[in-house]
Amino acid sequence: MRQKLEKLLFQVQKPARYTGGEWNSVKKDWDAVKVRMAFAFPDVYEVGMSYLGLQILYHLVNQREDALMERTFAPWTDMEDLMRKEQVPLFTLESHRPVRDFDILAFTLQYEMTFTNILNMLNLAGLPLKSAHRDKNMPLVIAGGPCAFNPEPLADFIDLFVLGEGEEVLHELIDAYIEARDNNLSREQLLHKLAGIKGIYVPSFYEVEYHTGGKVKSVTPKYSGVPAVVNKRLLKDVNDAPFPTHPIVPSIEAVHDRVMLEVQRGCTRGCRFCQAGVLYRPVREKNPRTLLEQAKKIVANTGYNEISLTSLSTADYSGVRPLITALLDEHSSKGVNVSLPSLRVDAFSVDMAKEVQRVRRTTLTFAPEAGTQRLRDVINKGVTEENLLDAVTAAFGAGWHAIKLYFMIGLPTETYEDLDGIARLAKAVVRAGLSQGVSRRRLKVTVSASSFVPKSHTAFQWEPQDSLDELRNKQLYLKGKLKDKFIAFNYHDSRTSFLEAVLARGDRRLGPVLQRAFQLGCRFDSWDECFEYEKWLKAFDDVGLDPKWYAYQRYDYDDVLPWDHLNAGVSKRYLAREHKKAIKGQVTADCRSGRCPGCGLCPSLDVKPLLLGGEEYAQV
Repeated sequence: MRQKLEKLLFQVQKPARYTGGEWNSVKKDWDAVKVRMAFAFPDVYEVGMSYLGLQILYHLVNQREDALMERTFAPWTDMEDLMRKEQVPLFTLESHRPVRDFDILAFTLQYEMTFTNILNMLNLAGLPLKSAHRDKNMPLVIAGGPCAFNPEPLADFIDLFVLGEGEEVLHELIDAYIEARDNNLSREQLLHKLAGIKGIYVPSFYEVEYHTGGKVKSVTPKYSGVPAVVNKRLLKDVNDAPFPTHPIVPSIEAVHDRVMLEVQRGCTRGCRFCQAGVLYRPVREKNPRTLLEQAKKIVANTGYNEISLTSLSTADYSGVRPLITALLDEHSSKGVNVSLPSLRVDAFSVDMAKEVQRVRRTTLTFAPEAGTQRLRDVINKGVTEENLLDAVTAAFGAGWHAIKLYFMIGLPTETYEDLDGIARLAKAVVRAGLSQGVSRRRLKVTVSASSFVPKSHTAFQWEPQDSLDELRNKQLYLKGKLKDKFIAFNYHDSRTSFLEAVLARGDRRLGPVLQRAFQLGCRFDSWDECFEYEKWLKAFDDVGLDPKWYAYQRYDYDDVLPWDHLNAGVSKRYLAREHKKAIKGQVTADCRSGRCPGCGLCPSLDVKPLLLGGEEYAQV
């Protein structure tokens, strides 16, 4: 197959997507291990190689003497056409072996709009799409990631889903697989064994019933020993977790081409639209000495010139300022910069601005999310206009000339006054830049507005999405309000957000829709140049389902939601209470303050937040 592949590479754009052999990649002896896993990222190489979870799991499995993990990505359309023409199956980058030769094929579910790519990759691998049609001689197809907390649209195609963090459960899964094969268990017996592991959900072991109106009536196990509710897995202490200090360095520029240093997991802020804030609770901070040591090794082993401090809310890390100082003191003389992801507007200062610009300036990003204080209280954002203006004024005064602002439109209770607030804030930021002497030629404020998508396990999971017409009208209204030479306005295709909402709130009846969309040629649906909305509408029409029912459905608190049997730890009662408070415009305090909001996660999963103590803070 290697000779066939070499011929194809001369005919495609970015051939390095398919060659492998990168610095720090691992190629193990195929015959010396008991379990062979292929990690499948359902998007192109440069997107997948920016995903820290890939690097963590790759390191985790390849540390084992009895297992190996190789990588495969969704081939771009030019490569797919050639692979089908020349009958080259989906292959891994390390050994260029066909994916179907592996024992386990593991997909990551980061975004609903990659679901058709998953079906396409299964087809390219020469595997039946449906799990019921695969036998014990074919790979076990598993999936994890945030979308695994409502994987029902994919239930027909995936053998099992892993809920939560994979560091511990993946070892347990591999051990169980080895034991099952040693005992010559059937595929069904293997799945029963795996279903007994906490955090593993086998969808074929559950029966779903529906009301005549379309809502889910019940989800019940078919067999004894199968849990009625699957609880997520998480690490109690991230300091002892394996972390890759020899990460793979991509052959071509990736979306995030830098050291990714994970400073903490979880977030305590409680933004009511944010699924990640629920899925990754509680917050667990890493010891600064661990971080400094990891950063030192990664920089030495990769040659990157930037360290990105990653987490859901990096500015909330207890020791963020001394950590930045310590990292720059050690690495700035080598031209290595420290960068921060999107910042909370109430957690920024002139001192921090000066520190992170010591080597080079990068664009700063703030996420006020809503244009008025009323709506920020509805979503529990917990920041004020004064916070934002203080932060950007400090940034402009420290030498920045470009600021990015992220907002969300279509939030529950939103009015056009809230949209006016976005324009007013953006123009106030421009004035702050001019007041700080930023050159009129260089000053730039970029406003990005995404459309609200109701997600499972959030306080807004009961809410409908705005209609397509409503979202388009709001985008056009903002576009008119933001006509300013200093302001650039970006927004996403509302049709993509609509389908994202359909899949995010979907049930198992969407499986045939996904399969039909794949058959019609839907691929790379998150890419504007590939997205074909009319084909999706035809797929729904062919199957006889109305996508609007899923996106625009308003649920009642006592409804059975399609994902109720999958537990992220935060109680449904708490989320309902948060939803009621949102409608009233009432805020909930951050549990870092010491006031427990009663989400129920800590007692239900026997865990607690892990924050830096005074002694650890002093060690930074």
